[in-house]
Amino acid sequence: MRDTRESRLLLVLLIAIAFALITVDIRGGEDSPVDGARQAAATVFGPIEDGVSAAVNPVGNAISSIRDSGERHDRLAALEKENAALKAKLGSDDRNSSRLKQLTKMMGVAAEGQYGIKGAEVIAIGAAQGFSWTITIDVGSNDGIKRDMTVLNGDGLVGRVTTVGPNTATVLLANDPDFTVGTRMEAGDELGFASGQGDRPLRVELLNGKAEVKKGDRLVTFGSQADKPFVPGVPVGVVSRVDPSGGGLTRTLYVTPYVSFTKLDVVGVVVEAPKKDPRDTVLPKKPKPTPTPTVTVTVTPSANANADGQFEQEQ
Repeated sequence: MRDTRESRLLLVLLIAIAFALITVDIRGGEDSPVDGARQAAATVFGPIEDGVSAAVNPVGNAISSIRDSGERHDRLAALEKENAALKAKLGSDDRNSSRLKQLTKMMGVAAEGQYGIKGAEVIAIGAAQGFSWTITIDVGSNDGIKRDMTVLNGDGLVGRVTTVGPNTATVLLANDPDFTVGTRMEAGDELGFASGQGDRPLRVELLNGKAEVKKGDRLVTFGSQADKPFVPGVPVGVVSRVDPSGGGLTRTLYVTPYVSFTKLDVVGVVVEAPKKDPRDTVLPKKPKPTPTPTVTVTVTPSANANADGQFEQEQ
């Protein structure tokens, strides 16, 4: 072909079309409109491409780099989105982590006391029955819950079931003024009855007015006949004050409960009592006493003191 104006114009047009097809192909990726034609051409010209691949590899690599950069950008955006979702999930899992700790601790108490329990979540505080200190839990008769079952958590005695619906139940808390439970002193076995006082310590009347009791002594539930409403051995609390013995038939104690009744979340209903009284095995380990530091004072003689230990009078 002669080098004429028409031939040069045709060459420029073909080059423009080629670059246009390359651009469309790159932007289209796997959905490129020329993908079918490219596959057909690959079938026909494949053997030829093998022979000239060394010459065109730099161009192909450049095109691949452009296409891969777009794909990497999309993957990066997807990963960033996944990371944001994961961080949000981890943030919301703080509460789940707390519940898991509570559940693990409660299962430890159940294992120590050999209690068969049904786990539940506190879904409401207070009830229509007019009780001052109650909670509503998300299990009911459909879950095997019955009236007068003991309720506990990982710290100790929570209360007893008073009202049962198909899927929920009302629990009277141990600090309610209408609540009373039989108690037994650790080791000493002195019996008594603990009553709720709202946000104040439990009031315990020991049956033995001359019982030797001191601050720091601990109490557990004594248990009821047929284990209703209370099973034995559930930790109740620690003696915080002992009224002086007045020679009466009973002796009054004030007990700080193990359970924090304003921070209840995960609880367990005892649906199966232990075969034997666990006694004091469910009580938490006593904290080790903190040693009292000894302070030694060393007196250094004054520079104005004489050999006899007397101070010289300054002139």
